[in-house]
Amino acid sequence: MAVIELGFGRQSFHPFKRKSLLLLKLIAVVFALLLFCEFLIYYLAIFQCNWPEVNTTAYDGEQATREPVLKAMFLADTHLLGEFLGHWLDKLRREWQMERAFQTALWLLQPEVVFILGDVFDEGKWSTPEAWADDVQRFQKMFRHPSHVQLKVVAGNHDIGFHYEMNTYKVERFEKVFSSERLFSWKGINFVMVNSVALNGDGCGICSEAEAELIEVSHRLNCSREHYPLYRRSDANCSGDDAAPPEERDIPFKENYDVLSREASQKLLWWLQPRLVLSGHTHSACEVHHGGRVPELSVPSFSWRNRNNPSFIMGSITPTDYALSKCYLPREDVVLVIYCGAVGFLVVLTLSHLGLLASPFLSGLNLLRKRKTG
Repeated sequence: MAVIELGFGRQSFHPFKRKSLLLLKLIAVVFALLLFCEFLIYYLAIFQCNWPEVNTTAYDGEQATREPVLKAMFLADTHLLGEFLGHWLDKLRREWQMERAFQTALWLLQPEVVFILGDVFDEGKWSTPEAWADDVQRFQKMFRHPSHVQLKVVAGNHDIGFHYEMNTYKVERFEKVFSSERLFSWKGINFVMVNSVALNGDGCGICSEAEAELIEVSHRLNCSREHYPLYRRSDANCSGDDAAPPEERDIPFKENYDVLSREASQKLLWWLQPRLVLSGHTHSACEVHHGGRVPELSVPSFSWRNRNNPSFIMGSITPTDYALSKCYLPREDVVLVIYCGAVGFLVVLTLSHLGLLASPFLSGLNLLRKRKTG
């Protein structure tokens, strides 16, 4: 009886063992798949990016000096979905992609400052106070950063509305979270941050205020150049001790082709005299030159929701020179293909274990045996 009971135990244990083995294989494959597609693929993509080389030698007369290099990241159009538009799965998927990409870039590249060039939110222009607070909380979680890394955010039309939708409440609500700073200086470099939506002269109540602020920024920049005769302007009228002393300026501003007129663009170039312009809004990369000398680079969207191949710009910047390069994030279609291929593999594996599909290995082995016997 003991032998018979043992035999039944073995017979019943064998199918259970096969099912347990199948379950372990499925869990291992799913775990490896998620680990690769949701974590490791971001490291593989961003690990290929390097800070561009820039000339750090400057000459003061005949004496050569070594200038410090500022490592800056520029990204745009994150478009965090709000409470009205977009499916919850769409929101979860896109925000996880941006969070992993941003956190991986911080860890691998170690930037000193990060600029987000507008359209942080998708529904900021009409969101309720409760929805706005929720959006801000999610943004702060996704784009968390160490205290030594500066994060600068420029408003876009989806954050505060176009010129005909914008009002003081929306602007102040945005600036309460992200600061109203217009001029940011670090390592001898000035960055002027401009929300170009406010520059459209279409009866907008705050356009004159924005223009006055830009004139004030221009005045401060001109005053700072009094300390550097090479860049002195004859009409500079300097006063005060709070002017920043950098020799050159960069403008990461949110150029919005739907509202920013040629006249407004010319005013910006005349007032600020930049050496480089970085803008958002288009979701795609393009480069133009203003007056044949001032380059403007449009930064692509950072989100899969707007592009299959999102990216961001890396800049190595000194007071007298700069170099830019683009860093690509994982392509969404590649990730989807990997998932589809893995699902197909799991189906074949399951059917093979259940005996509903001949194992390819066994089929090949049987075919090899038949050839040998033949």
